[in-house]
Amino acid sequence: MELLNFLFILLEVIVLFNLLIIVHELGHFLAAKWRGLVVERFGIWFGKPLWEKEFKGVKYSLGSIPAGGFVALPQMAPMEAIEGKGDSEQKELPPIGVIDKIIVAFAGPLFSFGLAYVFAVLIWGIGKPVSERDTTTQIGYVFPDSPAEKAGLFSGDIINKINGEFVTRWSGIGDAVTWQIVSSTGDSIPIEIDRAGQTLILDAKPEKQDAEWYKRGNLRQIQIAPFQTPLIANVEENSPAAVAGIQSNDIVRKVNDLAIYHPRALSQAIEELSGEELVVTVERDGSLMDFSVRPVIPSYVDDAPPVEDQRRMVGIQWDLNGNMKISHPTPNDQIRASVMAMVNTFQALFAEDSDIGAQHLSGPVGIMRIYYMLFQSDYGWRLALWFSVILNVNLALMNLLPVPVLDGGHIVMACIEGVIRRPIPFFILNYVQTGFALLVIGYMLYVSFFDVQDLGPAAKEKTYQIKFEPVAVNETGNNQ
Repeated sequence: MELLNFLFILLEVIVLFNLLIIVHELGHFLAAKWRGLVVERFGIWFGKPLWEKEFKGVKYSLGSIPAGGFVALPQMAPMEAIEGKGDSEQKELPPIGVIDKIIVAFAGPLFSFGLAYVFAVLIWGIGKPVSERDTTTQIGYVFPDSPAEKAGLFSGDIINKINGEFVTRWSGIGDAVTWQIVSSTGDSIPIEIDRAGQTLILDAKPEKQDAEWYKRGNLRQIQIAPFQTPLIANVEENSPAAVAGIQSNDIVRKVNDLAIYHPRALSQAIEELSGEELVVTVERDGSLMDFSVRPVIPSYVDDAPPVEDQRRMVGIQWDLNGNMKISHPTPNDQIRASVMAMVNTFQALFAEDSDIGAQHLSGPVGIMRIYYMLFQSDYGWRLALWFSVILNVNLALMNLLPVPVLDGGHIVMACIEGVIRRPIPFFILNYVQTGFALLVIGYMLYVSFFDVQDLGPAAKEKTYQIKFEPVAVNETGNNQ
């Protein structure tokens, strides 16, 4: 069953990922046919053709490697380094006009923008799942001995600004807490917070762990987690929580009158109080209720951890999604957010002393990995379509960069030809296109090197199956 699920998700990833690239290439193809260019080939996928047919002078093919598609337009520029040697010699073909080149080059990004808008309309209609971290700037948990704790940040603090920039959410790019931290520069980060109605500015000194040369460099962090509703998904049978009367769907609000803003805070309280009885305040159907709970060390069904690693527990399993909502952002808002995310990424890439580098971007392998993880969630297609909006906008804007081989490079060279009023000599085009093609391929291999490492299984902490023994009850009804 797991294998079938894996194969089904993999099929979804391949279909959606390839759709993005094929639609982009379809834009070039249709524009080229419209403007009367010679179209040698239009291929879906790469590698040895599984199917091939020539129709009206165009060779259509289905390759054996499911990685996008291509259209061969020899009149645009020499592209043998990427597409392979074509059937026609560019030097023997009639030259095409500047406007024709610009239209054909721009059509690919235009189709990508169009597909992004189609997906954005779908998300507008069906909605996008929004977690609490997408809407909150409140700190839920401060890790012990962290830069945040040393700076004086507490759970419950609401972050207003980081480095003088307003933040409106926890995760993402731009006006997000995590982004403002990782993209910051300097030895310390000024953080403006709201604490019980009082505005404070605290300086946190970020840390980052050194990474091996063959791994992506770690980014700056101050070790804080966002507010997450401590919603109980399940209560273990015979556990202290069950005996006390705590139920599934209860929300833990306090422990010993200490406000709880994140599930991890309860675990920390249990560890710090070392087995003492806790007064746990939960919210149930809008009302607050207090329960006395004494954490115990559970029994282990099979294997058990070393004695020093055994921890007291109350028998609660958390709903890791917290309070999930469905939002319906307008298509324009989605496109605007995607454009701004890319602008912010480029600013961070080229900012002086920034820790964010080219190695932190993803290539095709990394993108397909993200798709796979999204499809694994309960909101698979919604999240995948939302991510596709961002990806299509990125594909369009990246291809408009004035780099030879990319669509923007074709537009720039066409403009140069318009200024000098003659075609750029073939041998110059050949050297420029081939050189930049090798650079682009080299960069893709570079980021793919890191992407492939991410495919490996992450080191997981060993889990143990636990159970709680029934609590004995004396004749007066008191728990023993």
